[in-house]
Amino acid sequence: MLAETLEQLQASPSKQRTYVRFVLAALAVIVAFKTFWFARWGGWADRELADFDAFHIVAQHVWLGDLEQVYHFEALLKMQIAAAGGKTSFMPWTYPPQYDVLMAPFAFVSVGIGYLLFTAATLALYLVTLHRIARNNFAQVLVIVFPALAITIGCGQNGFLTGALVGLVCLNLERRQIIAGLALGAMVIKPHLAIAAGVYLLATRRWVTVAVAATLVLASSLVCTLMFGWQIWTAWLGAIRESASYLEQGFYPLFRMVSAYAALYTAGVPASVAFWGQAAIAAIALLAILLAIFLGAARGISAQFALGIAAMVSVMISPYAYDYDLPMLGIGLALLLPELGKVATSRERSVMYGLILLAGGYGLLQSARIAAQFGQKGELSPHVAPAIAGLAMIALLALLLKMLWRAAQPAKMLQQAAE
Repeated sequence: MLAETLEQLQASPSKQRTYVRFVLAALAVIVAFKTFWFARWGGWADRELADFDAFHIVAQHVWLGDLEQVYHFEALLKMQIAAAGGKTSFMPWTYPPQYDVLMAPFAFVSVGIGYLLFTAATLALYLVTLHRIARNNFAQVLVIVFPALAITIGCGQNGFLTGALVGLVCLNLERRQIIAGLALGAMVIKPHLAIAAGVYLLATRRWVTVAVAATLVLASSLVCTLMFGWQIWTAWLGAIRESASYLEQGFYPLFRMVSAYAALYTAGVPASVAFWGQAAIAAIALLAILLAIFLGAARGISAQFALGIAAMVSVMISPYAYDYDLPMLGIGLALLLPELGKVATSRERSVMYGLILLAGGYGLLQSARIAAQFGQKGELSPHVAPAIAGLAMIALLALLLKMLWRAAQPAKMLQQAAE
């Protein structure tokens, strides 16, 4: 079975080192390849824009003094067409101003160099954090989340940064609550991915961590207001509203999304019903966190396991979640693994590993197929490919709930299930 094969990666230290080196070498090759691609080297001079291009454009406009314009989609479209050499290419911008400030230094280097610095630094931070959490399970986790890591490198997105920040919250929560709070507060760059961690902290009454995170959010918001004026917040909220209408009309590459909304919408469900479906999944995901915390008190489930549940479901809350957000699943898996054998059968573990692999690799494979079939400039229907990764996340949530239900049973039943 898949579980037995992957868990054999931990059979000996030499085997672990071999697989870790192989995965790290593969990641380094992908980073090098994409650096040349972003730098428009050789045959890639006429390429399409990707996510880090959008980051670089925004960074430039921080210094040009017209940052507010990036939140107006008509103005942003003109910026992106100019950067793409006249090609029609559009990626909406809905990040809060704090992320604009974080990206600002990259305006002083070329896109290719900026991509290399950003991706290498955030990947290194993520891998160090993941290793601290996974320890002896590092090789196994790396192999399982490899597709998600590859696609995050491919588009130059920030999934490594958000994954590392949530990992730092989990690492420091017990003994260094201030550091945990700073890491959580830094998640203001993508607040919808911090909801699950916030619920966990509130439910476990980690008031110091919550207070530090809130202070950082307020302080950084004040700095942004002083830098860009009050109008930056009005512009940002306007971009969010406009982005919601884009999502409702299916203007995003929904097959790359991992949300229940995308799964339902691409299956032909009306947008309004799909939004309610997403809300239901989000509520169930947050309920899973509370259940894990309750079981920690009643059945001896560790705080680490409950944190793993919170990290896992973080990507299930928002309708706007992509495959490049999935490195966070690696953090959750690393937290779950020490106790996973107690609450999940070998078959269930195989299903879990397979769902994570599927969710991470599906968008990559579909992107390659669609590019070959329709070309880079094709106008695609939102139903061109189903959002299978969203279905995988729903199935993963159901599996987590099944494991939590089993953990609530008497110890004898747990033993029988494990066997």
